[in-house]
Amino acid sequence: MGARRAAPIVGSVVFFVVAPGTIAGFIPYRLTGWRLQPPLLGAPAGRWVGAALAAAGLLLLVDCFARFAREGRGTPAPVAPTETLVASGPYRHVRNPIYIAVLLIVVGQAVLFGSLTLLAYAAALWLAFHAFVVAYEEPTLGRRYGVSYEAYRAHVGRWWPRITPWRGPETA
Repeated sequence: MGARRAAPIVGSVVFFVVAPGTIAGFIPYRLTGWRLQPPLLGAPAGRWVGAALAAAGLLLLVDCFARFAREGRGTPAPVAPTETLVASGPYRHVRNPIYIAVLLIVVGQAVLFGSLTLLAYAAALWLAFHAFVVAYEEPTLGRRYGVSYEAYRAHVGRWWPRITPWRGPETA
């Protein structure tokens, strides 16, 4: 594998550990110690739901990072962006699946461990993600990818997923 092909993979792995690893792993651990508290709403079966949400979020997150490295030839990190707009897989349904994946992991942990603190943290995270997306990410992507991003943005929701996958400007 050449350096040109390896760089996005290495960069994505490093960013994965640093950003989502901290936000969805280290901070929840520091807040809860990953100790089980009484289940939320007194429903022990909810722990299975929490574990499923966290696992689904992790799988989605790994898929998104892999797409950035393989298809976009870059990383999700703003300092090493993709060469091309990634609009495949989960990105055909919603514009921000990485943020959604991180939120699923945090909410899943909150439900699994019975932590209202983690639920409050997830709400604060969503507000921070939304502010970042609106104030920085969308304008930056618009400048970087131009009309292709504008077409994508016009047809794929920021947070609310499309039922049918967007297939690109030719189907718009």
